[in-house]
Amino acid sequence: MTIIGQNIIEYLRYTKQIYFSVAIALTVISCVNKAAKTGNDYTDSSLSVIKAFSDTLQNSVKDTIRADGELIMIANMQSQRAAHTAVLLKDGDVLVCGGFAGTNILSSAEVYNPTSKAFIKINNLNTSRSDHSATLLSNGKVLIAGGYNGNYLSSTELYDPILKTFSAGPTMNAARSGHTATLLNNGKILFTGGVGTSWTFLSSAEIYDTKENKFIPVNSMAVARESHTATLLNNGNVLITGGHRDRRENVKIYSSCEIFDIKTNQFSLTGNMQIARHKHDAVLLADGKVLIIGGSDQRDSRGVYSSAEIFNLNTSQFNSLTASLIYPRYKHKATSVLLPDNNVFIGGGSDQAEIYHFNTGIFISVKGNMGAVRLFSCATLLKDGTVLSTGGYGEDNKSNNEAWLFVKQGR
Repeated sequence: MTIIGQNIIEYLRYTKQIYFSVAIALTVISCVNKAAKTGNDYTDSSLSVIKAFSDTLQNSVKDTIRADGELIMIANMQSQRAAHTAVLLKDGDVLVCGGFAGTNILSSAEVYNPTSKAFIKINNLNTSRSDHSATLLSNGKVLIAGGYNGNYLSSTELYDPILKTFSAGPTMNAARSGHTATLLNNGKILFTGGVGTSWTFLSSAEIYDTKENKFIPVNSMAVARESHTATLLNNGNVLITGGHRDRRENVKIYSSCEIFDIKTNQFSLTGNMQIARHKHDAVLLADGKVLIIGGSDQRDSRGVYSSAEIFNLNTSQFNSLTASLIYPRYKHKATSVLLPDNNVFIGGGSDQAEIYHFNTGIFISVKGNMGAVRLFSCATLLKDGTVLSTGGYGEDNKSNNEAWLFVKQGR
C-alpha cells in the first residue's frame, strides 16, 4: 500500500470517527491505486482529490479533535519582546535576549528556569539588537551574532552561562540581519544571507570557526536572500529555501532552493519549491525529509499561506503536502519544533498552535489560545519534551511579554 493509502487509514484509526461516504472512500482508493501504478505517491492526477479529502477531514474535526497536549500560560517574561532569540542551554535553562518592543531595540536579557517556570533578569547584552541569531556552542557558551538596532550589525558577543555575562566576540565579515545561523556537525556555524549595510540584500555566506574564534568567508549563494530558512540535513549538508530580495513593488519572492555542501563549502541549486514563499518555516523530520510550512507571497500579510510541502533529499524534489495547515501563518521562522514522538509542534505566526502528525501527514489543532497572533516569536524544546513559546507581536504591532508551555497530557 502507498504512503497516502497508509496515511488515510491511520488517520481514520487515529480519530476513531467516520465522516465520509463509501463513494468518497472509493474515489480516494482509486487515486491511491493509480498513484501506486506510477510508483509515485504524489502524482498530479491524484493530488487534487487527496488534498480535498485531507482538507475536508481536517475541517470536519479541527474543532473536536485536539492534539495530545495543550498550551498553558506561565509567568510573563521580564520584558516585552519580538524578533528575539531563545536558546536552550546545557543546564536546561533558556537564554532569552534582544528583540524589539515598539520602536525600542532591546539589549535586555533573561533566563527561563523550567523548575520554577519563571524568568530571571540577567546582565544586558553589550549591544542592543533584534533579528539577530543565537547559537549554542559545544563549550556551553552562546554566540549572539548580527541583527539591527538602527544600524546593521557585524558585531557578535558570547554569553557565558556560568558568569551570566556577555563579552565581545569576533566581528563577522558582513553586517547582517534576518540571516540564518546553522550549527554544523563539525561544530562550526554557517551564516547565510540577510540584509546588510544600506539595506543591501546579501547572497554572501560565512562560517564561524569555533576553534579559531573567527569568521571565514565561503562562496556565495546563487541569489541574495532574506526571510529564508536553513535546515541541517542528515548528511551534514544544509538546505536553504525561499526568502526574498528587495522591497515593496520590487520585491522578489523565491521558490528556488540551494544546498550547502559541507565538504566543498559551496552552494548548488536544487529542486524548486512548489510555490514561492518567504517568512516561512522549515523543520527536519524523523525520516530525514524536510517539512516546509506556511509563509506568504509578495502581498505579505494579505497573502499568508496555509500550504505545506516536503523536501525529499533522495530525489532533491519538493512535493506539495496533501493536507494544509489549520491556521495560515507567516513570520514564524524557528517556531516549529520536532517533538520526541516525531510529531512537529508549530507555534508561531498565529494565535493558535497545531501539531503536524508525522504518521498521517495531517495537522491537528492544539488546545489553548494565545490571545494574539505571535509574529516573530520563539519556540524552544525543553529537556523534558515540553515547548516554551515566548513573545512576538500582534496585528496591532504591539510586542508582548507572555510565555506559554506546550505540555503533553498526563504531565
